[in-house]
Formats: sequence, C-alpha cells, structure tokens
Amino acid sequence: MAFFILKRLAAMLLTMLVVSVLIFLLLELSPESVATKVLGPYATEEQRRLWLEAHGYFSPLWHRYGVWLWHFLQGDFGQSLRLKVPVSQILWPRLWNTAILGFATFALLVPVSLVLGVLAGIKQGSPRDRVISVASVATTSVPEFASAVLVSALFVFWLDWLPGTSTMTEGFEIEQLVLPVLVLVLYDFGYVTRMTRASMADVMGAPYIRTAELKGLPKRLVILRHALRNALIAPFTVIMLQINWLLSGVIVVEVFFAYKGFGALLLEASLNQDIHVIEACAMVAVSVAVATQTLADVAYAYLNPRIRFD
Repeated sequence: MAFFILKRLAAMLLTMLVVSVLIFLLLELSPESVATKVLGPYATEEQRRLWLEAHGYFSPLWHRYGVWLWHFLQGDFGQSLRLKVPVSQILWPRLWNTAILGFATFALLVPVSLVLGVLAGIKQGSPRDRVISVASVATTSVPEFASAVLVSALFVFWLDWLPGTSTMTEGFEIEQLVLPVLVLVLYDFGYVTRMTRASMADVMGAPYIRTAELKGLPKRLVILRHALRNALIAPFTVIMLQINWLLSGVIVVEVFFAYKGFGALLLEASLNQDIHVIEACAMVAVSVAVATQTLADVAYAYLNPRIRFD
C-alpha cells in the first residue's frame, strides 16, 4: 500500500510539473504580448523594452520558468493588471467563498444522491427505481443557467422568499446561498444518484449477496453489512472528482447570482486579459484537480484491495 501511495504521489507531482510548463508556455512565451497587456496597446516600443528588461524577460526561457515556478511555490502570484494589487489578495478570499459554496453543496448533494441511489438499486426495475431514475435524468439534462432561471422565477419573483443575488455585501447571509446551492445540487445529484444506483444494482446481483440471502439473513442486514460498502466504492470516486467541478465549473452559477467566487474571478480575469490572475487560477485549479484525483485513487485502492495489485 505504501508503494502504491508513493507511486500516485510521484505521478501527481509529475503531472503538476508538466501542466505548469504548459501554462507558462501558453501565457509567457511571447514577452511582447505580456508587455502589451501590462502597459496597454498605446505604449511605445521603448516603454515595452524597458518594462521587459526590468522584469527579467530578456533572460533565457528556462530561467524565467524557474523563477516563475519558484515564486508560485512561495505564494507570490504577481500583481493583478486590472486591480493593481497582489493576486493573492484577490485569489484566496474568492477561493474561500467557493469553498463555502462547495461545502454547502456537498452537505446536501452527498446524502441525497447516495440515499436515492441505494433505494433505486435495491429493487432494480421497481416503480421506485423508475421514478428516481427519471428524476435523475431530467435534472441532469437541464443546464445550470436554465435551472437558475427557473428557481429564480419561482422563489424570487413569484413566491418572494429568497434574494435574487448572492453578493454578500452586508456580510455572510445563509439565505443568499440557498439558490446557488439548489441549482448545483439539482444539476449534479442525478449523476451521482445514477452511478450509485448502477453500482448498488450490480452488487445486489453478486453471488455472495444471493448466498447471504439464502442463508436466511435479514434483508436489511445483507444490505448494510455486505452490499453497501462495495456499492459505495464507485460513487465515492465520482464524488471526489466533483470537487474540481465545483471549483472551476461553477462559473455560470456564480456569475448568474453575482457570487464572488473562484469561477467568477477566472471569468473576470479572462475577459480583462489579467494574465497573472489567469496563471494563478489555472495553477490552483490544476493542483486541486490532481490532488483530488490522487486522493480518490488512494481511497479507491484502500476500499478495493484488488486495485493495488493490478
């Protein structure tokens, strides 16, 4: 098991190194382009040359990459070209806001999807299974922007129960999280539910489950002690991978509800060509994605020991 973990960690570090090289080449390969974005299109050639010289852009490419990576590892992401403040002052609060949104989403998504998936998989083909499956497909088929419009029309304009934006201008207000969390759960719970249902149905048809039932064990005991642990292996991996989606894939929801999160920051930086913010957001998103994938692989191997020897 220790060798398996070390191998996964080595693969994680190698992947992050390769991706960092790609990000650097895509955004920093052309010094003239960087200088134009920083100084503006009306800067003279002499001004651009002086700026590039002052910031070490005439150094060899490998040296520039090493300095850039070293600064990133120290938490120095440079300065925002649009706001003229260090990127870290913008990035970490936005990342924390998205973490709050993600935690609230997971707190509702995980129990609802797992319970519904298990209930559907226990009796495959039953009316209960069909209702849950249809509801899962229907909600997953509706994109976030459409469900955001629907829930806003219902709870904001018709019932007047909830605020239509989540700007948190007067401090943290839990009611402003309700609609963003609801939209994310509606979109994602069907996917996790169907994965759980398929895994549970597969386990319930396994020979050891039939043997336990033929021995006269109560149905509830068979499900809780024998079927549930094996059935939750695949859904656990899927749930872990949703962390990356919640980090960078919630741009539509954050923009729609004016929520100041990581996804909205990435969109703002892209629209304004804020190169240092884009680099920081890309590296953070990749780091989270690779780390969660590695954690999912290790946890999957722990739950299913056969994976360690493949």
